[in-house]
Amino acid sequence: MPGILAISGSPSPTSRTARVLAHLADRLADAGEHEVTTIGVRDLPAEALISADVHHPAITAVAGAVAAADGIIIATPVYKAAYSGVLKALLDLLPQYALAGKTVLPLATGGTVAHVLAIDYALRPVLTSMGAAHVVPGYFLLDSLIGTAPDGGLALADTAQAGLDTVVAGFLAGLPVTV
Repeated sequence: MPGILAISGSPSPTSRTARVLAHLADRLADAGEHEVTTIGVRDLPAEALISADVHHPAITAVAGAVAAADGIIIATPVYKAAYSGVLKALLDLLPQYALAGKTVLPLATGGTVAHVLAIDYALRPVLTSMGAAHVVPGYFLLDSLIGTAPDGGLALADTAQAGLDTVVAGFLAGLPVTV
């Protein structure tokens, strides 16, 4: 069973990005074909991130989770046309080729379509430089398409869910086949 690591790069405790990622992780886990682990960068010790402490147990645990995963989903809000600073701090602490042999799905959320290229021009080059075997086409979700369902769960506009389903299918197709 392929293992998927879902990383939320949002610093916010009320993050739409984290909610979308949790929604996606739940759907993948419920399908029963993947083991899904979720990590929120905001839950890592700030001191370890700021001081670049690659030996901190929380950072080594993330590096271990990355190494063990077959596929990585990296979700980030877009701030000033780039992915979040806390995500960058984490990526900088991982080994240079931490993503070698991995299939990676980049996701981003933001308030305007002016930020849609942040995936391809800001995040994708970093993921590629870290040795990702295959960075599948990413997906940008407008904040206005992310809402709250009556039960308190996530509600995505149909167009957003359809687009997310398409990129996830491509991501899953890129994962190694296990017998």
